[in-house]
Amino acid sequence: MAATLRDVAARAGVSVRTVSNVVSGFPLVAPQTRERVQRVLDELGYRPNAAARHLRGGRSGLIALVIPEIASPYFGELAGHLADEAEKRGWTLLVQQTGGDAHRERELLGGAGGQAVDGLIVSPWALSPADLRRGPDAAPLVLLGEQDAGGLLDHVAIDNVAAAREVTTHLIQTGRTRIAAVGPQPHLSNATADRRLEGYREALAEAGLPGREVPVARLHRADGAAAMRELIAAGAEVDAVFCFSDQLALGAMHVAVQHGLRVPADLAVAGFDDVEDGRYANPPLTTVAPDKVGIARAALDCLDDRSPREPARHIVAHHLEIRASTAADTV
Repeated sequence: MAATLRDVAARAGVSVRTVSNVVSGFPLVAPQTRERVQRVLDELGYRPNAAARHLRGGRSGLIALVIPEIASPYFGELAGHLADEAEKRGWTLLVQQTGGDAHRERELLGGAGGQAVDGLIVSPWALSPADLRRGPDAAPLVLLGEQDAGGLLDHVAIDNVAAAREVTTHLIQTGRTRIAAVGPQPHLSNATADRRLEGYREALAEAGLPGREVPVARLHRADGAAAMRELIAAGAEVDAVFCFSDQLALGAMHVAVQHGLRVPADLAVAGFDDVEDGRYANPPLTTVAPDKVGIARAALDCLDDRSPREPARHIVAHHLEIRASTAADTV
């Protein structure tokens, strides 16, 4: 059973009020008494009652994360980092998924399943910027990804244009001249795929190379596999594919190998997100690695900052993780 304030007070030989003052950081406690009480708090592993603390402060202590897919490796890893960082701040993270459905996204903008929350972190796929605008009494909301809200909301993202340009340039520098992009999603309001397509096109234009673009419904392995089959069936003479997610890349690489293509000797494959599966693929997958911990911290910093200020766009770092799926020395 968890230790209580009364348990700590009894062992330390002080009043419950004194223990409460030490826990809450009240300054007018004698240093020797504070030290003795803190030692007992540590020995008993006392943890404050978060619910009661937040109730007294007029806050729930709950933060909602609204994402398209919990099963997505990228969103799963990001949710883990957000949960860890939220716990450090005394918050509890609630996770809800939308499946990219506009009605579900709109419903959850008001909270997580009817829960009163102190703030929301949302990665929308379907809603337009106008749909994302908040009333003055609504809980603070932070956007993840490339959806925009006209400067009315805090927005955390990496530079997707630069990242896509970097990975495409890397493929060009390894000698690839027929590079296909797998991942445009023209049916979604989410602009992340548009930004990655923009960076891909910029790199090809700078090198004077043609491109080939294969749209997908989702960013799953099956969609990447289907796109690779489409390229092979069409007789497309591609020597590299840049996939807009690691899941797409893993599916594409699987089909390429099934059809007798050697990766990377015949076909270089690059992805995006740096999920764990890609690190253990055969061969390991070259990918854009967003700073997921940085994304989590930036989003929570936005919710934690209650000072009057204008909403801002926060760009988090990324880097290109070059692995064997594009290695130049095996071409």
